[in-house]
Amino acid sequence: MGDPSGIGPEIVARALADARVRRALVPVVFGDGPSLRRLEGAQVRAVTRLPAADRRPGKPSRAGGRAQLAYVRAAVAAARAGEVDALCTAPVSKEQISRSGERFVGHTELLAESFGREVLMLLDGPRLKVALATNHVSIRDLPRALTRGRVAGALALLDASLRPLLGRSPRLAVCGLNPHAGDGGVLGREDQAVIAPAMKDAARRGVRCEGPFAADGLFASLLRARRPRFDAVLAMFHDQGLVVVKALDFERTVNVTLGLPLPRTSPDHGVAYDIAGKGRADAEPMISALLKAAILARARPFAALP
Repeated sequence: MGDPSGIGPEIVARALADARVRRALVPVVFGDGPSLRRLEGAQVRAVTRLPAADRRPGKPSRAGGRAQLAYVRAAVAAARAGEVDALCTAPVSKEQISRSGERFVGHTELLAESFGREVLMLLDGPRLKVALATNHVSIRDLPRALTRGRVAGALALLDASLRPLLGRSPRLAVCGLNPHAGDGGVLGREDQAVIAPAMKDAARRGVRCEGPFAADGLFASLLRARRPRFDAVLAMFHDQGLVVVKALDFERTVNVTLGLPLPRTSPDHGVAYDIAGKGRADAEPMISALLKAAILARARPFAALP
């Protein structure tokens, strides 16, 4: 359900009332009982029963911070037990979860730990698919986090995840880390010393990848082309990839976690405390995330992963 004081409860309710969603899936909602009491057509698992003061729209609380993490953990437990075919998470607030005393960096990291898997974040949009070699890493720590093994592993996982969906080996473009992909080492050595060797490692495993490309030129060329050369892009860090896909197709771009034994999706936006409870939240991103989860569950590309 996401943050009980954010837009999660309302976008979940509106998304599950949508005819497209009702035709595509059978919903099981993990959240707060009182917040979901009017939800129709869904199996509700009341993980909490918060008092009104801890679920006021736009007014987050410590109890609400703990609760939203409890919903995620309950959904993960159900997935591990084989009770659901896919996970779709409404927005949570990392800040409020942390303020409640819980350690939480993000869904992607929690899911990787819970399932004991190496995972990859993919922003799946109608015009562009962008995966991230690193997730929630500060710019200061990025050079240390971006290792040859990590980049090669990300390319291999992206390849393995997309093959069943495309019915062929995907064509992958790789962003450089530095401006102009390092400009021959003038603007940084990571592109030549880390990324290029990692691509060679991945290629030896059958991955079709090209680069590293200067990110600005790569994205510009992809968006201008009638028939893009590449099926997906591997970006090196969070904002390098997300800025582009959010600017292009904010409503229909879905966050997909690759590498898990089942699909996990989410809308690519936050809790929006400023409009929570005012009837202004757009449910279309949540609808897109739910429909993508259903599509992936039926296609079962994740079953092919080790």
